Amino acid sequence: MPELSSQPGADVPDHRGRTGLHRTGMDLVRNPRVRVVDVELLAAGWHVLRRTTLEYRDDAGEWTRQQRETYDRGNGATVLLYDEARRTVLLTRQFRFPVYVNEHPDGMLLETAAGLLDDDDPVTAIRREAAEETGVRIGELEHVFDVYMSPGSVTERIHFFAAPYDASTRTGAGGGLEEEGEEIEVVELDIAEALGMIRTGEIQDAKAIMLLQWAALEGPFADTPRHRGSRLPAGTEGEE
Repeated sequence: MPELSSQPGADVPDHRGRTGLHRTGMDLVRNPRVRVVDVELLAAGWHVLRRTTLEYRDDAGEWTRQQRETYDRGNGATVLLYDEARRTVLLTRQFRFPVYVNEHPDGMLLETAAGLLDDDDPVTAIRREAAEETGVRIGELEHVFDVYMSPGSVTERIHFFAAPYDASTRTGAGGGLEEEGEEIEVVELDIAEALGMIRTGEIQDAKAIMLLQWAALEGPFADTPRHRGSRLPAGTEGEE
């Protein structure tokens, strides 16, 4: 491995202008049972792979040294778009190579609209992604929950939202950004059909499954909604 002084992403900017990526986690003190000893930058492509050496104090009071590899792709946001009157939801379908290489039949995954936050707050990011992917201009937005999707190795936290749509909010065709190589199909489904597709395996995206089941149990399609998250009116921005 090259010296840190010449390694992109460490003391030298990588292709995205980032530095200091080898120091992430070194200042963590929130848990007295954890001491971060060293952080090794393994790769800094579009996202960041690190190997962290840490000491952990177990229940017996003994300190053990461990290593963990973490993949840092930033945080993200996703939204379930629903039409309560028509009992429909709006999903997306696009090719995902990681699922294709892991036994998905064709890699064409049905999902809720989603994307990385980049430099935006979660609300701004999901409004942007919904418009790009589905052509829907989100008005009222409901925060549902925040979830670590793969905590064993991926740092990403996803902010889950839900928002109504109808003919008046569909201001574009969607389909994603051509310049980013996106080719996204917008798929409208009856909520009962969508729930059935979870059981048959036609919907395997975790984000979609979680939001569809929330919608049926507690959200817009519940017989007796038990809890609804915080509502954010049109134009409101949140904080990351």
